[in-house]
Amino acid sequence: MALKSPKSGSSTDWDYLADECVERLNKIPSADDGADKRPFKKDLYGLLRDHAEEDPKLNELWTEINTIPQWVDWDQIQRGQDVFFRYGVPILNVLGFESLLGGMGAMRVVETLSRTGSFGAKVVRRRLLETLQHVLQVSNSAEGMKPGGDGHISCVRVRLLHSSVRKRILSLVDQSPEYYEINKYGTPVNDLDCIGTINTFCTSVIWLGLPRQGIYLSQQETEDYIALWRLVAYYMGTPTDPLENTAKARAIMESLLVSEIRPTETGKILVKNIIIGLENTAPAFASKEFMEAMSRLLNGDQLADELEIPRSNLYYRVLIWGYCFWVMAVSYFVPKIYFLDRIMISLRRKRFYKLILDDKMGLGEESRFEFKYVPSLTRTTHLGKRGSTKFERLGIESLAHLGLLAAFTAVATLSMGFVFAVRIVPSQIFMVRL
Repeated sequence: MALKSPKSGSSTDWDYLADECVERLNKIPSADDGADKRPFKKDLYGLLRDHAEEDPKLNELWTEINTIPQWVDWDQIQRGQDVFFRYGVPILNVLGFESLLGGMGAMRVVETLSRTGSFGAKVVRRRLLETLQHVLQVSNSAEGMKPGGDGHISCVRVRLLHSSVRKRILSLVDQSPEYYEINKYGTPVNDLDCIGTINTFCTSVIWLGLPRQGIYLSQQETEDYIALWRLVAYYMGTPTDPLENTAKARAIMESLLVSEIRPTETGKILVKNIIIGLENTAPAFASKEFMEAMSRLLNGDQLADELEIPRSNLYYRVLIWGYCFWVMAVSYFVPKIYFLDRIMISLRRKRFYKLILDDKMGLGEESRFEFKYVPSLTRTTHLGKRGSTKFERLGIESLAHLGLLAAFTAVATLSMGFVFAVRIVPSQIFMVRL
């Protein structure tokens, strides 16, 4: 079968095939149907798998997602996945505080997110843990990204979820045209939105988030990481042309920053809700002030000011410097020692996913990415209230303290060495002359 031609992506194009299939899948009786027969809890992936042979459109989608593009190199995919776990903590911080919070500056995207209600202060943490589950699944193994693997299935489930959100909002527009201004915001979850989303998980990490923490990927690591997310984009029905090579990927990222980032009042509310919802909670256990300082570092003062992220005091600015020193030291030292690099990658793979499934600190069980946050004519996202500010346990800020201690120790050692050299070397020269 010939693969579909990659699209360039626009706000007026979207994943038509997925929409047609979701409409058909929602008509198939399922054990997940509630008493009111609403289709929102259906396992759409399971229905697609089980009924693909019964409908031409379902078969078309099933064939597409199970056909591997010719450009896929599985060794490269595995290396790209290793990049994620090699720089685990700094990449997770990019995803949380630059890709996510900074992404709330995208005017059109936040209009869709706010209508789902999934970014309310009380539910946003679980919503973000589900996103993290998706990231971990696509980063786990090359086998997992092959058809039928956990990463592959995760991509398809999210693709069908996006289609469900899009179809729901468009159906509400039919009822009430003023509910969502299509002429202003474009079709919900359109191709351009999806390209932007992949960008926040990929190119923004490489060329914005990591460098602002003092970490620079090699050319090989860059190509491998982009290749991984290009495959994710393909499975999710997102145009893959923008990730064809590193030059094009960077150009698209820069274009999106110029054209799409236009903060609105809605985006400011979502930013505040994210920080409120994550404050002193697993897995980071970070204070509001630390998250704000991290967000300002990763997004820059201009965007942070436009999103009304408060400026940090001297204490938290110094703390961020300590954090950066620590992650830089670990990121440059560990990969230099091959066996240590492999051990750390393996440990992080196991640790991160175990944390996601933890009953107390994580989701408790794997998410099927069901259509839980259903838009309605009366649903919107309001500013939440800040909860307890009491620290429950040590978290990411402890790394910052370790970094400050390490930096102080390094400076003290170098200073003592310099003083020693200044005092001893001249005297030795004098003795030689005598």
